[in-house]
Amino acid sequence: MPNPNPDPITAAEVVVVGNIGVDTNVYLPGSSFSEPLESSFTEDLDTIGQAGGYTAFGFAALGRRTGFIGHVGDDPLGRWIADELDAAGVARLLFTDPAGTSRSVNLMARDGSRKNFYDGKSHMTLAPDLALCRAALAGARLAHFHLPNWARRLLPIARELGLVIATDLQDMASLEDPYRRDFIDASDIVFCSAVNLDPPAIGAAILGRNPRAIIVFGMGPRGAGVCTAAGFVQHPPVALDRPVIDTNGAGDSLAVGFLTAHILEARPVDEAVQWGQAAARWACTERIKWRRLVTRPELDALVRR
Repeated sequence: MPNPNPDPITAAEVVVVGNIGVDTNVYLPGSSFSEPLESSFTEDLDTIGQAGGYTAFGFAALGRRTGFIGHVGDDPLGRWIADELDAAGVARLLFTDPAGTSRSVNLMARDGSRKNFYDGKSHMTLAPDLALCRAALAGARLAHFHLPNWARRLLPIARELGLVIATDLQDMASLEDPYRRDFIDASDIVFCSAVNLDPPAIGAAILGRNPRAIIVFGMGPRGAGVCTAAGFVQHPPVALDRPVIDTNGAGDSLAVGFLTAHILEARPVDEAVQWGQAAARWACTERIKWRRLVTRPELDALVRR
């Protein structure tokens, strides 16, 4: 199984903490599957993804020194993930999940929208070696967290080490969700989908819990929104002359672009939102995207446009 050795990660400027796994994307011929029929003709593609996978590969594609902390199975899929992280130049601290590598099945409609079915294996009960995780985080500037249950144990370590902490809350339905409170309270920057939320209201509520936070909302075709102590600002979408075919990883790419610009390159928030939206829009034009996420020259060209 992949070697849980933090030494290569000590040179990372950003460490991604969280979920990585293999997604099976089922591309439907129409907008939904036909329930009366037992079988349908589809295009089925396996891809390395999930939130931690997309962000780790995304930072690396932009040329950032990237580390990853997570779990995979002692199985062919786990070895595939380890090999691809190595090929992308992502330093890795991979622990073993005895239940195997996490999986997702995504039913994909023609317009790129999806219905996700996630199997996180043992993420609720895993307990990573905190000393190894501390060593892996030490020296980085940014820790980008996702939401496996075990990841909350690394939040106080990242805070103690002085890292900027960012968290992606995914498609949160309510601020009253107790599972996400630790992540909200520990974070300097919070990302979440606006699918089930009213961004100005939920942004104000998050600031009520954590006044120092910057909250970035992915709003799909409506663009993006940013909420700070100064109020809520909505940014229009970024145009790109390539069709939307697959929205997997779009929110993760928004986070990668924003954090690269604002935290790693000290660019203002408004400019960082443009970077994030351009990266997200690019991600929506690709299917096998862990190897096709936007590169720095491509992102520079999109932002200039």
